[in-house]
Amino acid sequence: MPLYEHVFISRQDLSNAQAEGLIEHFSTVLSDNGGKVVDTEYWGVKTMAYKINKNRKGHYAFLKTDAPAPAVQEMERLMRLHDDVMRVMTIKVDEHEEGPSVQMQKKDDRGDRRERR
Repeated sequence: MPLYEHVFISRQDLSNAQAEGLIEHFSTVLSDNGGKVVDTEYWGVKTMAYKINKNRKGHYAFLKTDAPAPAVQEMERLMRLHDDVMRVMTIKVDEHEEGPSVQMQKKDDRGDRRERR
């Protein structure tokens, strides 16, 4: 099955438990349609570059999945219909990277960056 990575932003006025509940809800939708969630990450509340639906901040979540295309389409459809989800981005990848995503790594562990002056 193809491998996908999904990032979605939910409204800032949700609690952390509600935002993580959305991750569980969409993971269940995906598994009910024949897919499998490989890994999930909750990135927390982050400031966005521009306002979306009058919100400056949002709860960011990241999913790594192994699912057929119809299961991903159904999950995306339900995300777009959900009132608490503001944005969704899905990309198809050749393989999932091991370990935590760049957002979850400590700044010291990121490596090859120039020094600030």
